[in-house]
Amino acid sequence: MSQAATPARSVDRASAAAETAALQTAALRRELEGWAWLAIAALAVAGAFALLLALSRVPGMEEARLWPLGFFYKGLVIHVVFSLVIWLLAVFAFLVAAATLDLATHGSDALVAAPLGRIGQGVALVAFPCLFAPAFLSSSEPELTNYVPLIRHPAYDIGLLLLAAGILAPVARLFMNLPGARGKWPPLAVALAIGGFVYVLALLSFAIAAVLLAREGGLMAGREPLLWGGGHLMSFVYTVVLLANWLILARRALGHGALGDGPFLFALALVGALALPAPLFYLAFPPFSEGQHEAFRLLQFGLAAPTLIIAVAIARALASAARWPWRDPAFFALFASLALFALGGVLGFLVGGYDTRIPAHYHAVVTAVSVASAGMLMTLGLEKVGRPAAPAAALRGLLALYAGGQFVASIAMFVAGGYGAARKTPTGAGALDAVAAAGMAVHGIASIFTILGGAAFVVFAVRAFARAPVGRGR
Repeated sequence: MSQAATPARSVDRASAAAETAALQTAALRRELEGWAWLAIAALAVAGAFALLLALSRVPGMEEARLWPLGFFYKGLVIHVVFSLVIWLLAVFAFLVAAATLDLATHGSDALVAAPLGRIGQGVALVAFPCLFAPAFLSSSEPELTNYVPLIRHPAYDIGLLLLAAGILAPVARLFMNLPGARGKWPPLAVALAIGGFVYVLALLSFAIAAVLLAREGGLMAGREPLLWGGGHLMSFVYTVVLLANWLILARRALGHGALGDGPFLFALALVGALALPAPLFYLAFPPFSEGQHEAFRLLQFGLAAPTLIIAVAIARALASAARWPWRDPAFFALFASLALFALGGVLGFLVGGYDTRIPAHYHAVVTAVSVASAGMLMTLGLEKVGRPAAPAAALRGLLALYAGGQFVASIAMFVAGGYGAARKTPTGAGALDAVAAAGMAVHGIASIFTILGGAAFVVFAVRAFARAPVGRGR
């Protein structure tokens, strides 16, 4: 009797485990949808503030009855934070959840701490109003710090802490589930584990800087020292996002052989190795000294190596391809991202002085990450959540508008900076000569196309993810 019952109990346990796995997989797909919506919402908020920035330049607007005092710089902070930090971190969280889903569907045991991702989404969502509402308060003050510009208000500080914790939750879950995975880890899981490790290093750097500043009594002064080190490490996280998106887009458009696991994982390991010593700079140098400042800055140049490894591998695949599939949105996004990143890399090595050549460089690089992220969400992202494929022609058109506009805008801004156009001012310059003025004029016109492309993408993405599911995403 007991011998007959044992196989039955084994079948019951296997059935229960399969049912649990199916439920967790379905929950992960819903979570992926949530991160996609958060990413799209971040771009929508950024677009709204871009419009408000344009209105703030209308003569006499500052005297309008309900218009906040000094809104331009506060609006600029919110636009940058939502279009850069929150958008890319939401895409990062989406990729982390997708990597966790890969583990769950490749022989992993039942997920550990499965609800952490949805909890993180809720925390990140609460951060949204904390991060844009202070811009409308006359008592708040903007601070145009590098990497994470600020609004000096307690609610904004709370919002940054909530955002950091919300993104950390799915990262922690990925770490907890890697040991339980059976067999070879999927390359996306390895890549996002490295990205998560770098993200933790960035948070650690922020924390160390905060403790050191608090000891010196300077925590409430200028926040540039607080954010400088961790902000540089955040650019390493964005590099992981870029490389992961290139892997996804290249394999979708050109086949699995377009980018092998070996070069990809080597490049990602290099990113992690470069980031590893960064928190030690707080011990190796006098805190917030010029030497420490320069060490963080120079560390970023190492990112050229892993990105070149992947770019060269993809270029070889392109060279051997019989034809380039231009009609495939994945290929179009990949090509546009590679072109923008190449431009940004060249401009970065030519930067000199404190002018608009600096934002020309990072606008091109950041837009390369954004274009690849947009292409990933509208291809793999829709597939993962079981939505119909997006109309290819429309997607190519808006990506061309967005990427092409920024390509021209970055070149024009770089030229203007070479002739004296100052950064972080409402006009981009004080008294400009003819070349600088022409450069800023071209930059302004090209930026209109970029804004239109970004706005079109938000509308397009909302419609795509709002469609009824068809079948099951892979």
